[in-house]
Amino acid sequence: MTAEGDLPQYRLVAIPGDGVGPDVVAAAKRVMAAAGARFGFGVEWHDIIVGGAGIDAYGMPIRPEDLAACAVSDAVLLGAVGGPKWDDPTAAVRPEQALFAMRGGLGLFANLRPVSVHPALVPASPLRPELLDGVDMLIVRELTGGLYFGERSEAAGPAGARAAHDVLPYSEPEIARVARLAFELARGRRKRLTSVDKANVLATSRLWRTVVHEIAVEYPDVALDDRLVDACAMQIVRSPASFDVLVTENLFGDILSDEASVLAGSLGMLPSASVGSRRTAHGLHGLYEPIHGSAPDIAGQDLANPIGTILSVAMLLRWSLGRADAADAVELAVSAALDAGYRTGDIWPRSAAAAESCTSVGTVAMADAIVARIGAGAGSAAAPPDAGTPTGEPPVDDLDVGTTVATAQLLGLL
Repeated sequence: MTAEGDLPQYRLVAIPGDGVGPDVVAAAKRVMAAAGARFGFGVEWHDIIVGGAGIDAYGMPIRPEDLAACAVSDAVLLGAVGGPKWDDPTAAVRPEQALFAMRGGLGLFANLRPVSVHPALVPASPLRPELLDGVDMLIVRELTGGLYFGERSEAAGPAGARAAHDVLPYSEPEIARVARLAFELARGRRKRLTSVDKANVLATSRLWRTVVHEIAVEYPDVALDDRLVDACAMQIVRSPASFDVLVTENLFGDILSDEASVLAGSLGMLPSASVGSRRTAHGLHGLYEPIHGSAPDIAGQDLANPIGTILSVAMLLRWSLGRADAADAVELAVSAALDAGYRTGDIWPRSAAAAESCTSVGTVAMADAIVARIGAGAGSAAAPPDAGTPTGEPPVDDLDVGTTVATAQLLGLL
């Protein structure tokens, strides 16, 4: 689609969602506008109300017409959905049902979660610095099968004898399509693929391993390694740089990617893309979102880290709009802002010495820093307006990393 004067114009859906979702999506829209101004394209945004906000407004987490709007767009940007207000597990409608509807309805069968560690954020990670050198992994999570989509029965029976069940289904076509995508991605990187399963226990994992190995013969240039999920979880904190691309089923991918986020310093740093096989005029149709949740305790307080959402915009630009030039500029601007010392609370350094060279900022000022560097060009040292002042006290930290920290302590890694 082109606008007047043949200026490219893209149609995007924005889903602010719940909690901090509106905060980080607003920041990401500003970054997209800055990229468009620099590289000569426009964006037509269509905002829709989804998730808990959708339940409040319409009595349902997503309406059919909103799903249809997502389907005809070039791509979708999502903030976050959910929160304590809608956490009743017995409720007939829940915010997360919107995610399942979009994944299934839009054919988004693979979630891509890149994990790398910016050198300036090594002090924010709970792992020893030497373990973070060279970390650059891509987790490919199957998104429309497994426990989350299987048959289930809620708890029933008298107290003391209640029972519930969840069914974990996978078919060969579901496994094959995500495995092929993972092999293709590994072929374009360092040509190493780790397939994560629980084949010593689960029948679906044994099918998973069989299908992955059958497909591997089509990719003789990619080294395939099988890893049980519990061993993989340990290896992610023990030797994270040993991984290139990981492919795994829905539940395992959900857990492992959240664990891996601690390597980068915070859940707030990491982007993701949910994609299928459908292409638009510009690229691969997809839904882009940070991996963090809605964090309702800090919503609307200018405390959320927008970088995960901003880097999701970079993935959107590259994968769905075919704008590698703008994607590179956004990523370089994020890197330059971090190099300049701007930090939200979740990535504040853990030591006072490292904090001396940092500036405490909120959601808006972090976006300001990134927008300024997009406009000025890659690597610019331009100072953003109202960036805040240095402080020796760490701001509010909205990330609970206790479980991963405890695991790392047991392994002697801290």
